[in-house]
Formats: sequence, structure tokens, C-alpha cells
Amino acid sequence: MPVISVVIPVYKAEDCLQELYKRLVKSLEIVSADFEIILVEDCGGDHSWEILLQLSEKDPRVKGIQFSRNFGQHYGITAGLDHCDGDWVVVMDCDLQDRPEEIPRLYAKAQEGYDVVLARRGKRNDILLKRWTSWFFYKLFSYLTDINYDGQVGNFRIISRKVVESFRLMREQLRFFGGLIDWMGFPTASIDVQHESRFKGKSTYTFGKLWKLASSTIIAYSDKPLRISIKLGFTISLLAFIYGIYILVRALIYGSVVTGWSSLIVSIYFLGGIIIYNLGIIGIYLGKSFDEAKKRPLYLIRNSTQSIKTLQTYKTDKKLITSNSEDHFSHLHLSQ
Repeated sequence: MPVISVVIPVYKAEDCLQELYKRLVKSLEIVSADFEIILVEDCGGDHSWEILLQLSEKDPRVKGIQFSRNFGQHYGITAGLDHCDGDWVVVMDCDLQDRPEEIPRLYAKAQEGYDVVLARRGKRNDILLKRWTSWFFYKLFSYLTDINYDGQVGNFRIISRKVVESFRLMREQLRFFGGLIDWMGFPTASIDVQHESRFKGKSTYTFGKLWKLASSTIIAYSDKPLRISIKLGFTISLLAFIYGIYILVRALIYGSVVTGWSSLIVSIYFLGGIIIYNLGIIGIYLGKSFDEAKKRPLYLIRNSTQSIKTLQTYKTDKKLITSNSEDHFSHLHLSQ
């Protein structure tokens, strides 16, 4: 059993994997020489998998997993946690914005009695738009889920074996690694770390992908949108009731006058939009419940360095057995 494992989802990272490996080994050897690095390639379409194979051949402590198709970053983290063996597990990104040199500090803090130690980014080296959208998402997420989630914390953290085992029990389709860990409630601490710029390339998260991730995450962790729609419907009904009383009183005092066709049409369209909006929210929740009811696997593995090594070992052993059998047969033939 390795002392520490590192789980890293990989997507379009062919330019930084060699540098990532060098800095990881140098940092992990400060903690222990008994470690493993699990890299989960999420079918980015580049040469990342070929590089992972080379690293695995060079260093057996490097384990590679390749998905059958692109499943997403948080599914890559899930696969890595499903296959890691370390007493402590570090989860980080592959673009080197999470500095491997911070791992010894995370491990040292965990030894003080914490099951989770978060790497809190003091200043993010991202573009202004990404910082703004990230800040807005975490504020909205905290409000809708009633979880006080720190927006300065990403996936970079170290967790204990008991946290990993608990994480493996949660198999819902909508994955948000940070939210799941926070929901568990294990003793948690944080340290301030330096957040670097990307080693090479640019982020593959487009605004559309971020919006999809944000909406799916909020729906997965909260039913507050449904409760807000109920409050909104009740408020509109209350205002309509008050306005109806006003019209009745005005008609009794001044008489009935046929006016307000424009306001009537606007009100109809407004209420129609609210109804469709609420039905859409309900439909999204029903759709997600339908996805959960299918019980499909969270991910599918196309290749892994461990299975390849096992197959090569099997072929070698088979040749050895065949060779020994032939030698034994020839020896018997000559004896006869």
C-alpha cells in the first residue's frame, strides 16, 4: 500500500505531462518514496495517452487510465479515486496551475489530525472573465445549496483513506467532487497556496461548458429552485388577489369601466412565462431522476496501463509454459 497517491484527470495535456511528472516525483519523494501517480486520460484527442504509456513504462509508480470517450473532469477524479491505494490521496489538475511543490505542506497539515486539507488559492492567475464567472457560480451555489463553499478552493486537496472509501459509496450521476467532499463533514483545514498560470495552452472550459456544469451541479445538490418557484407563484397569486380586491372596491365606488387591455395582455404573457419556467424546472429534476434510475456506470475504461502490463505478463508466462512443455515433450521423446 503506497503512503500517498496522486489523482489527476488529464485532458489535452500533452505539452505539460513530462514537466508534471518531473515536479511530482521531486515533491512526492520529500514525503515518501512509496507513492503512486494515477493519471486519467479523458479522450482529449491529442497524444496524452501515448505519453502516459511512456511514463508508465519508465516508472511503474505511474498508472494510466483511458476512458472510452470524454466523460468530464469530475468523472476522471472519480475513476482515479476508485483505483487509488494510498493512505492519503492528493487530487489536483494537470495544467500545473496547482503546484506539486505544495503537496508536502498539504501532507504535513493533514498529519495534525485532519481528514481533508484544502489548498486555498490566495490570488487566481486566470483571466478576469473566468474569475468573475467562478465567483458568481460559487456565490449562487452556496445560496441555493445552503453550503458555505469557499470559491477560492478548487479541486486541489489531500484526503484520507476513510474519505476516499466514503466517496466511493456515492455513485450519483451528477458529479461535483468538491461538493461531495464538503457534504461528508470530515474534519477539514486549509492552507494558502500559490496559484500559477497555465504551463502551456489555454483552458478548455468554454462559457457553455461552465454554464452546463453550474446548472447541473446546482440541480444535483439542491431542491431550492423548486422551493423558490413555489414562493414566486404564491407571491404572484397574493398580488393578483390584492389587485382583484382593489378592482372590486373601485367598481363599487366609481362603477365598472372596461379599461386595461394592454396590462391584461402583459399579465397573461408574464404569468404564462412563469408557468412554463416552473414546468421547465420540474422537467429538469424529473430528467435527472430518470438518469439516476437507469443505474448506468459512471464511466467506461478503454485502456489502462495495469491491464496492458497484466496482458504482457500473461503472454510472457504463456510462452514460457509452452516452451517448457515442448522441452518436456522432447525430453520424453528422446527417452523413449
